[in-house]
Amino acid sequence: MVTTRLLPTTALLVGMGLALRLTAQLQTEVPAVVPGAKPVAVERIKIHGTALEGNLEGDAVDREVFVFLPPNYAQEKSRRYPVLYALHGYSIGAEQWTHEIHVPQTIEGAFAQGAKEMIVVLPDSKTLHNGSMYSSSVTTGDFELFVAHDLVAYIDSHYRTLPDRDSRGLVGHSMGGYGATRIGMKHADVFGSLYIMSPCCLSPRAAAPANPKIEKALDAVKTPEDSAKLQFFARAQLASAAAWSPDPKKPPLYLDLPTKNGEAQPEVLAKWTANAPLAFIDQYIGNLRRYRTIAIDVGDQDRLRVDTEKLHDALDKYGIANTFEVYSGTHTSRVADRFQNHVMPFFNKNLCFQAGCK
Repeated sequence: MVTTRLLPTTALLVGMGLALRLTAQLQTEVPAVVPGAKPVAVERIKIHGTALEGNLEGDAVDREVFVFLPPNYAQEKSRRYPVLYALHGYSIGAEQWTHEIHVPQTIEGAFAQGAKEMIVVLPDSKTLHNGSMYSSSVTTGDFELFVAHDLVAYIDSHYRTLPDRDSRGLVGHSMGGYGATRIGMKHADVFGSLYIMSPCCLSPRAAAPANPKIEKALDAVKTPEDSAKLQFFARAQLASAAAWSPDPKKPPLYLDLPTKNGEAQPEVLAKWTANAPLAFIDQYIGNLRRYRTIAIDVGDQDRLRVDTEKLHDALDKYGIANTFEVYSGTHTSRVADRFQNHVMPFFNKNLCFQAGCK
């Protein structure tokens, strides 16, 4: 295996697999509408994130969430359902995620093709710098705990769910794939099945000499408006620094960057390494063994393929049940098809659809 030494900004971009999104979202192949598919109900709600309170960025504590209720939810008043939680990627929020995976159409299509009915939940984790990394930081708030606790608790208390880990699934794509990996490792008491789609940010990243132009742009950021004007590369680096190297004593951004005055900062890079799943996976093998199975996929034209294969290899090394598929496609070209025809059937097979099942 060849390891390429990358600039922190370039490494981050490649790690997220988003180089081709700089000008526009890639065209996503949309599955055909399935004849006879019954409509699901869509609720757009706000959920208070106790874990996000007091975040130094001033990111919203009340988060937008899309809840997709299955066709028979309104009619079968005594029936309870498993829940699938789906995490979006960097630079998009929950609403854009609905367009990228073409819900509710793909949910309805999956049900029409035989998947048993479940509730599907899409939380928004977009922050000041366009992404929370689903991590735990005083700067952004604890998005890891927001998903694993606040969100799940709210859904269980407001909808007719089966409130058990074996009836909860977690899936994510790109940054959301990182989130599913990270949260899945740490919160196996909450979720029973995992599907990891093209995960970003799995490996620790080495630093090379800084890009002076980007460093100058970052140094000039003093307000949210300044951040919004940044090019993609620079803004993505701010998002990662806010999540992985927060600094409560350094306003206005409250973060430490991996380079300073053109020099790499080893102590900051060490913090980024500590947040890389392939660096901490060995600490959570007991948790990972609790999952019935774990699915991983990635496109053959996706720059994330190498690290995604490393994740699969790490699970195999420990004898942890998982499936791994390299499909024909780029980072986003097949995501809607994968959601309807692979993700939903996977959870149909692996979630518990009645109380007490194992």
